[in-house]
Amino acid sequence: MATQLLMPKATAVWLVDNTALSFDQIAAFCKLHPLEVKAIADGESAQGIKGLDPLITGQLSREEIAKGEADTNYKLKILEPKVRVPETKRKGPRYTPLSKRQDRPNAILWLVRNHPELKDAQISRLIGTTKSTIEQIRNRTHWNSNNLQPMDPVTLGLSSQIDLDIEVERSSRGRPVQQPGEGGDTLLPASATENLDIQPTVREEDQELDADKVFAKLSSLKGHQENEDEE
Repeated sequence: MATQLLMPKATAVWLVDNTALSFDQIAAFCKLHPLEVKAIADGESAQGIKGLDPLITGQLSREEIAKGEADTNYKLKILEPKVRVPETKRKGPRYTPLSKRQDRPNAILWLVRNHPELKDAQISRLIGTTKSTIEQIRNRTHWNSNNLQPMDPVTLGLSSQIDLDIEVERSSRGRPVQQPGEGGDTLLPASATENLDIQPTVREEDQELDADKVFAKLSSLKGHQENEDEE
């Protein structure tokens, strides 16, 4: 990547005021037209621009300026920066290999069923699809809806588990907290059940025992047994 000059017009203002370089040399170094450099020197252009010293910014050396002043045909060369900042990669849609693109509808169906809180934009980021395709699968209007099978996009290799967890966490941040009783009947907590006083059920006939009735019943059973023996 070619090194670009910082603030070309401000640099040209400084070179015009502080060096004996020709207009053509300054124009070539600052990527300006020679007539524009001449207008700067005449005070017709860049009147409100403060000159920028290229020596301070490290884009030009005194030796390089001296070479240019000694030879009007010499072209100034910009210095290489001491610290090179890496270029930021342009963010675009996630690339999906051709062999896995046929699995994207199945992955979309899995996400729609298992994570209904995810928005179309989040699903699109996860597996690299379009919002129209997601909408078709949601509404069951996709051309292959009858043959789709929900499949985990992580298992299919269309998304990582970390990315999926991040999107699910983002979508759940704004959701209201579920109030007790909204999700139907639930088990009582252990703290509410472990101290319950459970009393055994006592039958009515066991509450009071009449001794006379007990002995009378035993006597009748004994008499009945003797009669059977006599017969």
